[in-house]
Amino acid sequence: MSVFFAVLSFSLSVALGLLLLVVLVVLHELGHAIAARRNGVTVEEFGIGFPPQAWSKKLKNGTRFSLNWLPLGGFVKLKGEHDSDKLPGSYGAVSLWSKTKILLAGVVMNWLAAAAIFTALALVGIPKILPNQFSVSQDSQIITQPVAVAAVAPGSPAAAVGLKQGDQLLAVAGRTITSPESLYAATRDNAGKRVTILYRRTGTETALQVTLRPSGAAANGYLGAVPRQGQFIRSTWSAPVVGVGLTAQFTKLTFESLGNLVIDLVRGVASKFSSNAAVRQAGDKALSDANAGVAGPLGILGVIFPAAKQAGWVMLLFLTGIISLTLAVMNILPIPALDGGRLFVTLLFRAIKQPLTKQREDKIHTTGFAALMVLVLLITVLDVGKFIAR
Repeated sequence: MSVFFAVLSFSLSVALGLLLLVVLVVLHELGHAIAARRNGVTVEEFGIGFPPQAWSKKLKNGTRFSLNWLPLGGFVKLKGEHDSDKLPGSYGAVSLWSKTKILLAGVVMNWLAAAAIFTALALVGIPKILPNQFSVSQDSQIITQPVAVAAVAPGSPAAAVGLKQGDQLLAVAGRTITSPESLYAATRDNAGKRVTILYRRTGTETALQVTLRPSGAAANGYLGAVPRQGQFIRSTWSAPVVGVGLTAQFTKLTFESLGNLVIDLVRGVASKFSSNAAVRQAGDKALSDANAGVAGPLGILGVIFPAAKQAGWVMLLFLTGIISLTLAVMNILPIPALDGGRLFVTLLFRAIKQPLTKQREDKIHTTGFAALMVLVLLITVLDVGKFIAR
C-alpha cells in the first residue's frame, strides 16, 4: 500500500509539474509570437500542446489558435521559418536584428515571468535558500518558521508514535525547540529516556510520550525525525527590486552550475584514459557529482508536488519561478534546435559569408534536436533510477 501511495504522489507531482511547465512554455511561445508580429512576420498558428489537433479557431488577426492533444508545451508557427525564405511576411525576409529579437523574445518572456513571480513572493515572504541571497537591507524582514518534520526514518521512535512529515515540533522534554540544533541537543541530552514531545499538526497541539534511542545508536538521530526550518525574507516597497535582483543572481548561479557540470563531465571522461588510479578515482567522483547535479523533465516535475505539499503554495510558486528561469537560460545556450542555437547558426553563416540554405538549416537543427532528445531520454532513465532508489 505504501508503494501505491508513493507512486500516486509521484504521479500527482508530475501532473502538476507538467501543467505548470505547459504554462511556462506557452508564455515562452507567446513572446515569439508578439515579437514576430511587431517585426512584420505573419504568425500562422499559435498552439497549446502538440498535434494531433483537438480544436482550432482562426482569430481576427489571421492567426489560427489551436488546442492539441499532447500536453507537452506549445508552439508558434511563423510564415517562412527558414533563414532562406524571402516571401513578404516571412521570418526569413526580415532583418538580422528582427530575427534576433524574435528568437530571444521567448527567453526574455521566461526571464520576466521569473522576475514577476519573485516580486510577488517578496511581498509575502520569499524562501531564503542562499547565505548571501539578494535583498534590500533597509526593507527586509526575516521570518523564521517553526521547526518541522521533513522526514521520518522507518522503525524510529518518531515513526512508532506516529509523527508525520510537516508536523511542527514545539518542545522536547520541556525544552522549547527553536532550531534543528536545539532539537538535536534536547534529544541527545535525553538519549534512551522516555520524554514528552509537544507538536502541532493542522493547528492542533498534541503531547505524546516517546522513548528515545540510547546514546551510540543514533544513526538517524535519537528521535528519528529529520528537521527542517525554513526562513523567508519579506519586503514592501523594494519587492520589484528584489524580484529583478534575485532573478539576476539565480541566472548567474545557473550559468555557474552548468559550467561546473561540463567541467565535471569532461574531467570524468578524460580520467578514463588515465593509467593513474588516483586520477581515475577523482574522475569517478566528478562523474558522480555530475550525475547528482543533473535532472531531466521527470526529475524536475517530480519535486513539484512534494514541495507544494510540504511548504505550500509559496514554495510551489518559488519552484515555478526557478523553472521559468531555467527555461530562459537553457534556451539561450548555443544548442541546435533551441533559440540560442538557431541564432548562433544564423550568425555563424553570416560570419563565414555562406548561404544558410533550407537543407543545411534543417540538417543542423534536426541533428541537434535528435541529440537533445537522446540526452533527455538518458537523463530521464537516471531520474527513474533515483526515484526507485529512494
